[in-house]
Amino acid sequence: MPLFLLLYRKMSIFALKDLPNPIEPHKIDMNEKKMETDKDRMVRAINDKGVVFPAPPTLSTMPTWYGEMFDNISRLVVEGRRQVMWTANVQMSMMYYHIGSEILNRQKAEGWGTKVVDRLSADLKNAFPEMHGFSPRNLKYMRRFAELWPDVQIVQRSVAQLPWRHNICLMEKVEEPNRRLAYAMAAIEHGWSKTILELQLENFTLERTGKIPSNFGKTLPDVESDMVQQMFKDPYLLDFTGADANSREKDIEDGLTSHITQFLLELGQGFSFVGRQVHLELAGHDYYIDMLFYHLRLRCFVVIELKAVPFNPGMMGQLSFYQSVVDDTLRHENDGKTIGLLLVKSKDETVVRYSLAGISKPIGVASWETAIEKDIADKWKSSLPTIEELEAELNNN
Repeated sequence: MPLFLLLYRKMSIFALKDLPNPIEPHKIDMNEKKMETDKDRMVRAINDKGVVFPAPPTLSTMPTWYGEMFDNISRLVVEGRRQVMWTANVQMSMMYYHIGSEILNRQKAEGWGTKVVDRLSADLKNAFPEMHGFSPRNLKYMRRFAELWPDVQIVQRSVAQLPWRHNICLMEKVEEPNRRLAYAMAAIEHGWSKTILELQLENFTLERTGKIPSNFGKTLPDVESDMVQQMFKDPYLLDFTGADANSREKDIEDGLTSHITQFLLELGQGFSFVGRQVHLELAGHDYYIDMLFYHLRLRCFVVIELKAVPFNPGMMGQLSFYQSVVDDTLRHENDGKTIGLLLVKSKDETVVRYSLAGISKPIGVASWETAIEKDIADKWKSSLPTIEELEAELNNN
């Protein structure tokens, strides 16, 4: 083999090794030691035809700002690629929507059956062999997609921004239009995967969010109280702990700690586990906080006290005491007030409301459940905003 071809192959291998990661911005170390000069890097394989293989200048000859410029451009490329992928997803969803609308309208006008869909599937596959998604099953999903979302503007602003698998999940698992739209909006906002979306639907997460009895409106600034209220639920679903109505507090707490990942998911985004049975020693006495968390978005500690008995007003004093200690010993000057969450076996709303009225610390009181009964689930569903309210929120945003 000629010398210049051997050199070319070797240089190609080295060049492939030096390519930046196509997903994450490539970092350049401007302090990297270079043992060779530009002249050394100019690989010259001169044969009888005088072939020359030029190489780029070394990093050591670049200005000090070059690395920063390269990093900035790399980030722009990565973000651009993400935008292209997002745009492609929206365009595909809208294409599916319009295909579904065409099938739906034609079927309503002509009254034909599934044979036409089967034939259409085969013809589309033959016409566009490089594309996927034209199976009879998926074409029926497209038709259902268009049937469930008659307003194309709502589709563009919401469900078209979700991956197609998410939309199939919503079509299969949700009957109520307002619930379907509410979970679609939440999946977009929080970046839920399909698996997480399915779990949130099964657990009625949105129906329970923001419903906790609390005194946040009186103990926190107005700009914070509404946001804090939406960070907590009532009730909390602890089915993963194996607890039942006869479980002791320690058994439930053991279950929460053993399944801390599931508990963090149930608590919601932003919670970070600090410790269990956090020891406090004051005036020669020992005290133990059941569970301590830090909320990354709210920038504050959250003290959780777990009770295996119904609520009584005396529980508030102990929780408020723990909050005061955490505020005084752990809270950073830039942290917000420590929030208390009392989890009880059951509660009377009126008793809770009066108990919270005289407390100066921000506290929420929620019950815990180990299963979701159908009548409770139906009641929760009715608590969601109407489809008109959700569409108005989309328009405002």
